[in-house]
Formats: sequence, C-alpha cells, structure tokens
Amino acid sequence: MKAFAEALAQALAAGDVASFQLRLKDVPDEDIGTAVRALKPIVQKKDVAFILNDRPDLAAELDCDGVHIGQEDAGYDEARRIVGPNKIVGVTCHNSRHLALEAAEAGADYVAFGAFFPTATKDAKTKADIEIVQWWAELMEVPCVAIGGITVANAAPLVEAGADFLAVSSGVWDHAAGPVAAVREFNEMFERLKR
Repeated sequence: MKAFAEALAQALAAGDVASFQLRLKDVPDEDIGTAVRALKPIVQKKDVAFILNDRPDLAAELDCDGVHIGQEDAGYDEARRIVGPNKIVGVTCHNSRHLALEAAEAGADYVAFGAFFPTATKDAKTKADIEIVQWWAELMEVPCVAIGGITVANAAPLVEAGADFLAVSSGVWDHAAGPVAAVREFNEMFERLKR
C-alpha cells in the first residue's frame, strides 16, 4: 500500500486529475476501509475528488466525496439517499442512451459510457461506439465519462467527440514510461484538443 500511495501522490502532482476512483472488488469491508483511510488524504490534498466504486454505504461511512454505481449496484435514488445531497453520484450506463437519460433525469452528477476499447481491468459487458459520446455532448449538460481500455494512444477521438472526462486505469498505471508520464500526456492531449 505504501508504494502505491507514493506512486499515486506523484501521479496526482503531474497534472490535472478530476477524481480518483477506488475500485476494490470481492474484498472485505475492513480492507476497503483501510485503503480509503490511507489514500483519501493523499487524493484530497491535491483537490481531487475521492470516489468509491459500487458501495454508497461505505462511501458515506468513510466520508468519500462520492460513489460510482453500476447497473447491478444500488439504484441512483438509493445511492443519493445514502450519500446525501452534496456528494457525487455517477452512474454506469454502458452503451445505453436510455439508461443515460434516466440517470441524468434522476439527478446523476455524471453518466459513464463504455467500454470503448478492449480492457483487462474488468469483463466489459458492452462495447460502446464513439457516436454515443457525440450524441450526449450535443444534447445534454450532465458530464459524460468514457470508460474502457483508454490510453494516451487511443483517447483523442473520445475527447474530440465531447467526452468531459476519461476513466483511465491501466492507461495510467501500466503506461510504458510510468504513471507520471501518463498523467502529463493525458493533460497535454486535453489541452491540445479542447482549445
């Protein structure tokens, strides 16, 4: 944990990062709590939102900045009730316009589409096309996040299509030059394409 905490601090210092999502599957609540208590201060010190995946109950208990829920997790209304009105609640919408519209209408702080590319981080249930990002960006003000196999090498079309944020895991942590270089390169790409 100490080595990861140090790498995380360095990566967050390398450029603009909107949020950090802690995603721990099939581990005891106690271990999630230990990880949150170790990493949340590092993340928040950099003015980055600390989001817990799947678990609104633990996000509230551990005073995270928000929660990201999938379609198999608590519904939006329940997650919002648990974490309260001032925390972030984001919703995975796969490749579904319908799910995204429902989440936005319910009050989600962001919707997430994906997977856009093959990913080793999890078994992607759906494949999303870039057109869904273009459609969303043209119609809606609620931010959208692109998820799934995103790297510096393949992210530009998503940013050009209007993705507000990119959810990146292995694209940062497995980057050939390391996570610091990855964060810098993603920031440079956003600067170049969002001008």
